[in-house]
Amino acid sequence: MRNSTRGAVDPFIVMDVMEAARQAEQAGRHIIHMEVGQPGTPAPAAARDALAKAMQDESLGYTVALGLPALRSRIAQLYGEWYNVDLDPGRVVVTPGSSGGFILAFSALFDAGDRVALGAPGYPSYRQILKAMNLVPVEVQSSAENRLQPTPADLEAVDYQGLMVASPANPTGTMLGRPELSALISAAQARGAAFLSDEIYHGIEYEAKAVSALEISDDVCVINSFSKYFSMTGWRAGWLVLPEDNIRQVERLAQNMFICAPHASQLAALAAMDAGDELEQNMAVYRKNRALMLEGLPQAGFDRIAPPDGAFYVYADISHLTDDSRAFARAILDEAGVAVTPGLDFDPVRGGGTLRFSYARSTADIEEGLERLRGFMQARGHI
Repeated sequence: MRNSTRGAVDPFIVMDVMEAARQAEQAGRHIIHMEVGQPGTPAPAAARDALAKAMQDESLGYTVALGLPALRSRIAQLYGEWYNVDLDPGRVVVTPGSSGGFILAFSALFDAGDRVALGAPGYPSYRQILKAMNLVPVEVQSSAENRLQPTPADLEAVDYQGLMVASPANPTGTMLGRPELSALISAAQARGAAFLSDEIYHGIEYEAKAVSALEISDDVCVINSFSKYFSMTGWRAGWLVLPEDNIRQVERLAQNMFICAPHASQLAALAAMDAGDELEQNMAVYRKNRALMLEGLPQAGFDRIAPPDGAFYVYADISHLTDDSRAFARAILDEAGVAVTPGLDFDPVRGGGTLRFSYARSTADIEEGLERLRGFMQARGHI
């Protein structure tokens, strides 16, 4: 059978790391998982209870393509609670995870051959989904001085029809302040480009609240998900917020591409949105883990790091140790039993000299992982 050129995308390296870790565990080893951006907690109890009840009482068939009206209204309410934004629920589209949101947004906003600017380092699936849709990802190398976030100056010489940013970002956890985010929105809008804001890590913040693009402009596309703050990765429920004029286009695409997001997941997500006490307990774990990482990683020899503003990652510069982060990460897995993600996933240009550490798991795992990393680096003479 023939293969399409559109399907010739790069692997998502972290998934390969997960598979190598799984094989090690199957062979009887105890692996500490610092590779995957996945909460170590289950969906909130209220979400699980709501689904159990629905399985008894409802057929769980198709929903309308834009999502359950009650869930769309509750998501709109969230923008009032978190950002003081009065959002029309009619502008909310429930999607099969943020990945489904990317596919719908890219399909609705761009034509084949359009160029979409992305900051590097960044989430690798942006560029791979764009490539698979015959769009052109244009990666802009961001600077350490700007905490690895793009700026309008970085984009001045770039031809693009769309600009996507993430704040808090993956892999760095850095955030854009209101002035910086506003400047990027203005730069995109000044050239008639679509502006897309990945806000999947909103809710997981530390010293300051993340700013939503919707606080600045209505003429933006916001992508979010129940995966991270709401601890529902495998449920595949997310959402888009779009200008009113784009909704019907997205609705037609959603009808044909997905029919709808999973009914079961939508019901669980609706209940999860009112599980604030349990979700804040998760945040207490992330805060403790972050403090452990910021102290323990330098002690283990990973001292070229910047404190993350949000999310649950630390992005470390290891260019003084190696130019092959993939081999270095494999050695850490094989010798220390700790799975970490090579920076090549996030930045094909500079990622050979970086690693991403996730601290989304239990505090006990983080403590054990840091101890193992310290032993690995001592054995190699790096500390």
